[in-house]
Order: sequence, then structure tokens, then C-alpha cells
Amino acid sequence: MHRLRTCAARLRPFTASQNATSFSQQRTVVTPGALRTFQPFRCYTAPVAAEPFLNGTSSNYVEEMYYAWLENPKSVHKSWDIFFRNANAGAPPGSAYQNPPPVGVSLSGLSQAQALVGAQPNVEKLVEDHLAVQSLIRAYQIRGHHVAQLDPLGIMDADLDSFIPADIITSSGKLGFYGLEEADLDKVFQLPTTTFIGGSESALPLREIIRRLEMAYCQHIGVEFMFINDLQQCQWIRQNKKFEKPGVMQFTLDEKRTLLARMVRSTRFEEFLQRKWSSEKRFGLEGCESLIPALKTIIDKSSENGVESVIMGMPHRGRLNVLANVIRKELEQIFCQFNSKLEAADEGSGDVKYHLGMYHRRINRVTDRHITLSLMANPSHLEAVDPVVQGKTKAEQFYCGDSDGKRCFS
Repeated sequence: MHRLRTCAARLRPFTASQNATSFSQQRTVVTPGALRTFQPFRCYTAPVAAEPFLNGTSSNYVEEMYYAWLENPKSVHKSWDIFFRNANAGAPPGSAYQNPPPVGVSLSGLSQAQALVGAQPNVEKLVEDHLAVQSLIRAYQIRGHHVAQLDPLGIMDADLDSFIPADIITSSGKLGFYGLEEADLDKVFQLPTTTFIGGSESALPLREIIRRLEMAYCQHIGVEFMFINDLQQCQWIRQNKKFEKPGVMQFTLDEKRTLLARMVRSTRFEEFLQRKWSSEKRFGLEGCESLIPALKTIIDKSSENGVESVIMGMPHRGRLNVLANVIRKELEQIFCQFNSKLEAADEGSGDVKYHLGMYHRRINRVTDRHITLSLMANPSHLEAVDPVVQGKTKAEQFYCGDSDGKRCFS
């Protein structure tokens, strides 16, 4: 059995011409006519179970034939020549062996089998290409947000930074940065465990890998999270947020209609205030109207997961829009605070309305469950409301027995 392991351990990626000398140096020097013996060379890591003909009784014969092949590949049968070549080229156990032709058939029948030798990939090149693909994926995760399409007006080249990192593949000519070529775009590569762009697939062509990375990191939303040192937190962002998952931005027709309706209400509210009280000092939400459908979607998903109370804090800008379209404060109460006849001591006069909050309990229309929404009053123009929000959240969790923080959150 030791000779079997010794033989199998020596069948490693070497070429016959380059390594006959090196192996011959390990053999003992013999005199003509003496028996051939070999120095013991122990290695128990080679998988040999997949080759049915490698057993204890044939190990000595295979070992002798292997050394003969190293010295002269033509000294062994063609089928053994192919086997040794495939094994040295990196073929996994079980695939290196090719059945010899039947008796009476010409050796030309092995032409197809011999083609396997040339088809075997260079192991070092294969490993380098996979490492390059992993580096490419990590480059998109770290710096992909630099090339995200965050400029809807097309003025980036005018006054904004248009720097593109060298390790982001914006054209096939940049593949050389990783030692890859354009011919490698159709090769299939194994995906690492630090990415979820494959979905249910564990391997993808390089062309598809780059396309999915661009869809995840270089579209209209930039994601920057790799500065986090905790691997579990990074994996949670990648896996639970599912922004790497293929098709994550695909919405149903009903979801598109809901998002459109919420966006329209957000923009129309700001347009009405601007038209009705154009001379009034306002802190509008222009340019960030998507905040409203985003907040409402977060509340819908939270309600689906059993959340019963949501506490929020925010600055002046956009507060009235959130009160009207998220908290559902009566529009009459909001508009009355724009009355020019209000005195300084009256509630809502001046910019006081941008400091006020509201507490409201209503039924969520998506989940048909009750949910309590609170927008805390902002005591100043700074973000001094943050500790107030955290304190109110902690108090509600304490009084409703929510020790795990699954029913109340801020």
C-alpha cells in the first residue's frame, strides 16, 4: 500500500522532458544487471480512490512504468502515455484514465483521447485567473460607487469629480489590469462566498460576472460598505439587503403603481406649497422627493415583520411633507400654520411648524395591521433630536415588554 501511495503522490503536474532528470536524482545509483530500487518518498495527500486500477498489487508495476515514461514517453503503451500526460497536466483523479482501444483496432482510435491532453488547462493559469476574478469582484464592492450614475443632469464633467478607478472594468481593454484577456470573457469562473451576484448559481462566465457587478454597484444607487471591519455585518448587508441578488430591482405592476402614486403625492405637495405661499420661508423637499416612497416602503416591510411602533426624527427640510404623506397629519392643520395673520405667540407661526412633531396610530393599507408612527419634535436646528428618539424608543420597548426590539424601532 505504501508503494501505491508513493506512486500516486508522484503523479503530479510535471512534464516528462523537464523532470526525468530531477526524478532520476532521487533514485539510487545501480550497477548494470542489478535490481532497480527506489528511495522511499512518503506523501499521503493524493486522492487515489477514483482510479480503480491503482491498488496494492499493481503499484510496483505502475511505478516502474511511470519512471520509464519519464525517461522516454514512447517506451510505454499509448494509453499509459495519455494517462501520465493527463495526470501531470492537472486532470482530477478519475478523468485522466482513457480506455485503450479493443484488440485489433489501430491506435488511431486514441486520437480523441489524446486531445484531452492539450485540452487540460494550465493549473497555475487557472488559479491566477480565479484569483483575478475574485480581486475584480472585490474592486467593485469597494470602489464601484465611484462610477455609479448619480448625475441625472449630466453635469459631472463640469464641476464634479469624474475620477474612475483603474481597477473598475469600464472597457475590455482594462482586463489587462488583472492579467485577463478578451478571450477570457466567455470562460466560466467559480464565484467566491463573499458575493451573491450568482443567485442560485455558483459559477458564471466572466462577461456575466462583470454585467451583474455593474448592475449591483454602478447604476443609479451607489453602495459603499466595505469600510466596515466586521465580516458578519458586511455579509448581512450583501445577503439580507439583497442588492447583489439578480433581479432585485424588478417590481410588479402593482408595486410600480404604488411607488408612482407616492412619488406624485410627494411632488404635488411641494408644488402646492410653493405656488400658494411663494414668499413664505419654507424648508421644502425639492430634489429629494423619493424620501417619501422610501420611508413608506420601510414602514410597510416593518409592519410585515411584526413591528407595531416606528419612532422617527428629522431636521427641518422635508418635515411637512413627511407629516402630510407618511404620518398622515391633517392637511388643514398644516396649511393653517401658513396663515400670515398668526402672531408670534401662536402655535405654528414662523418656522415653529418645522419644529413640531406628531403621534398617530393608523392601519397600514398594505399589511392591514395597526401601526403607530411618531415624528419627534426637533428642539433645535441641529440634530439634537437623535438622543430624544433613542430615549423614546427605549421607553416604548420597556413598557410593552419588547426586550428583543422586534416590535418597536427607530
